[in-house]
Amino acid sequence: MIRRDVLKSLAALAVVPAAAWAEEPGLRLGDAPLPFDAQTVTRRARDLAAMPYQPRPQIPESWRNLSYDEYRKIWFDARNALWEGTDTPQRVDVFPPGLYFPQAVALHVVEDGTARSVGFDMGVFDTTDKFPNVEIDETLGYSGLRLRAELEKSGIFQEYAVFQGASYFRGIGTGEIYGLSARGLALKTGDPMGEEFPDFTAFWIETPADGSDTIVLHALLDSPSCTGAYRFEITHGAVLEMKVNATVFARTDITHLGIAPLTSMFLFDDTMRQRFSDFRPAVHDSDGLLIHNGAGEVIWRPLANPVNLQISAFSDNNPRGFGLLQRKRQFSDFNDLEALYHNRPAVWITPGEDWGQGAVTLVEIPADLEIYDNIVSYWRPATPLKAGQEHQMSYTLHWGADPVAATADVPVKVLNTATGGRPEGGLIFAIDFADGPDVPDDLSALEIILRSNNGTTTPGIVQRNPETNGPRLAFTFMPEDETYAEFRAQLRLNEQPLSEVWLYRWTAA
Repeated sequence: MIRRDVLKSLAALAVVPAAAWAEEPGLRLGDAPLPFDAQTVTRRARDLAAMPYQPRPQIPESWRNLSYDEYRKIWFDARNALWEGTDTPQRVDVFPPGLYFPQAVALHVVEDGTARSVGFDMGVFDTTDKFPNVEIDETLGYSGLRLRAELEKSGIFQEYAVFQGASYFRGIGTGEIYGLSARGLALKTGDPMGEEFPDFTAFWIETPADGSDTIVLHALLDSPSCTGAYRFEITHGAVLEMKVNATVFARTDITHLGIAPLTSMFLFDDTMRQRFSDFRPAVHDSDGLLIHNGAGEVIWRPLANPVNLQISAFSDNNPRGFGLLQRKRQFSDFNDLEALYHNRPAVWITPGEDWGQGAVTLVEIPADLEIYDNIVSYWRPATPLKAGQEHQMSYTLHWGADPVAATADVPVKVLNTATGGRPEGGLIFAIDFADGPDVPDDLSALEIILRSNNGTTTPGIVQRNPETNGPRLAFTFMPEDETYAEFRAQLRLNEQPLSEVWLYRWTAA
C-alpha cells in the first residue's frame, strides 16, 4: 500500500521546527470525564455488534482532496504532545486527517478510572505557506497517533510505535526504522470478491505510571462483518513488546478470519534478480515467513514476488509462533543509502493460549514497485465465526532485529536462498545455513533431506561457506515442463533435526 510512504514522510516531518507557537499549547481534553474500566471497550463493541453497521461520517472534501505533496505540508508540533512538560515518561503525538485517511478517529485519555476526549485543534499542527485553505467542522478529528519515549538519551523522546489507517499499526526496536505493519484483523484477504478492512474507530490511552517503559492502549474496531475490543500493552526497548488481548464480535457469518495479520513488502532478492534491473542486490522489508508449529517443527519459507497471486496455507494445531522476518541485516545486503532495509524490524507472534486447528496463511501478491505492500500473513482458524458469536484471543508481538532469539530449541537457521539457471538447463538452488555449536566440523556427517513434488532434483551436496562458516546445501532442479514445484529440505545430524525446515515454491516465470 502506498500509505507506507506517507508514514515515512510524517516521521521525518516530526522533527521539523514549528514556525508558530499556540497561545495555549497542547492537546485539549474535554471537560466531561466518563467512567472507564477494563470492560468499557468490550461492552461498547458487544453493543455495537448487535446493531447494523453504520459508517463514520467523512471529513470535509477539502481535506479528502489533499494531494500527497499538500498533505506533507502539515505536521504535528511536538511541543503540543500529550504530557509534554510533565514527568510522565511517554509522549503522544497525533496525525492530521486527510488524503488516505478520510474519517476521524476518536481519541481519549484515561486517568483515575475516567476517560476524557481529545478534541480536534488545528493549532497543534504547523504548516508551510503552501498548505491550502481547508474547512473546519464537527466531522474533523485526528487520523491516528504516535508514541514516543526516552529510548536512548534522557530528555530526547523518540518514536517507537504508530497507529494510523484502518486497523494498521507499526513498531520498531530502539535504533530501527519502520518497515512491515501489523493489523488488528484481516477479513477476506485474497478473496476474489475483495478484502474487507476493519477500522480502529476510537482509542483510549491510559496515563502511564511514573518511570514506566510501558503504555496501555485500548482500541474499538468496527466493520460491516464484526466489531472488536482490543487492549495493547506496549513496552519499548531493543525489542519492542506488544501484548494484545482482543475479543471479536461477529455481525455476520465470517468464514475467512485472519488473526494477528502482518503486512510487508517483498520486491526481489537472490532468487529472482533477473526480473529487475536494479543496482541493489535485494529490496524487501521481510525475506521470509518463520513458523514454529504445534508439532515442534521450525519452518522457514522464503518470500516470493510471484507473477500471479498465490496463497499458501500451513495447516497446524496450536501453533507456538509465527512471523515475518528480515534476516538480512548488513548494509551490503541491500546497498541502499535511503531505504536502509537492513535496519527494519522482524515481527514474531506468540499465541497466549491454544489456538486450536487452523492454518498460518501466506498471501503473496505480484508487485513491480517497492511502494506496495504485497505480502500478508495471519492465522486462519479452521472453524468459521457465526453471526452473534464472539472470539477471544491473546498474543504477543515482538518487533526487533532478532525477536525469535528467546524461542526454545532454536535450530540452525536459514540465512539465504539463491537460484540461477544452468547453461545446460535446469536451475541451481543454493541454501545457506548459519554456523552453530552443533554444526560438525566434518560436514559429511550431515544427512540431507530433500524432496520435491514435481520435476527432478539431484541428491544435493553440502559445503562450508567461508564467509558465514555455515553449511551450504546446493542442488540442481530440472522442471521437466512443470509449471510449479514445492520443495522441502532439512539438514539432520545423528537422525535428529539440525536445521530449520526449508520450504520453497518455485513457479515458472
